[in-house]
Amino acid sequence: MDFITSSYNLELLVLSFVVSVFGSFTALQLAIRIPMANRRALGFWVLAAGIALGGGGIWSMHFIGMLAMKTPFELQFDLAPTLLSFVIAVTFVSVGLVVAGRDLLGEASLILGGIIAGLGVSSMHYLGMYALRVPATISYDSLIVGLSIVIGVVASIVALWLAFNLRGVMQRFGSAILMGVAVCGMHYTGMYAATMKPDSNIIIPVTKSFSGFWLASTVSLITIALLVTILVLTSIKTRNARRLA
Repeated sequence: MDFITSSYNLELLVLSFVVSVFGSFTALQLAIRIPMANRRALGFWVLAAGIALGGGGIWSMHFIGMLAMKTPFELQFDLAPTLLSFVIAVTFVSVGLVVAGRDLLGEASLILGGIIAGLGVSSMHYLGMYALRVPATISYDSLIVGLSIVIGVVASIVALWLAFNLRGVMQRFGSAILMGVAVCGMHYTGMYAATMKPDSNIIIPVTKSFSGFWLASTVSLITIALLVTILVLTSIKTRNARRLA
């Protein structure tokens, strides 16, 4: 049988980029507080920034980006590895934020933090691909896979540098756009590394599910609501801290 050529739903592709930029901007707003946070507040800022970037800017973008891919069959996902990929993205990004933001290893902190976050992003991507259930065999070009991992690590290093070196809102917004481009670049490079070949011997149980567009829209709405909630809670926490000071 013929291999499936890659093409994408333009609306979902744009949506994946918008979600990535919003998640990145939210994370930048939060991460700036990590270097000076006391031990009591550190956990909140790290987790909030990790969820915003790892969960909102990266995982949600990845999920929507996968649904943007046009195939002759409906995409389905195993729940367990899909949720695990979310946990991995948030965990690795959070650890990277702590290492880089608290300068735990001196001059090497930014590089090591970026490597940790980048490997987490890459692991999330390919675990998310593993969770995909389609009546086709999926193979990978190892060279392009390696390139996608390099992009993920470099993008993470740049993201961490931006997070801890920029102060102005407009600067962070511009940086969020740059981060969105980098995250999408890693994702779609990883997608390009995959080749699908229809296989009639693979039987996928029929399940009742939403179409790709509506499922992506639902993920987007939940992500945006989560990011807005994080921003509101952050604003309240910052206001209360200033009053106590």
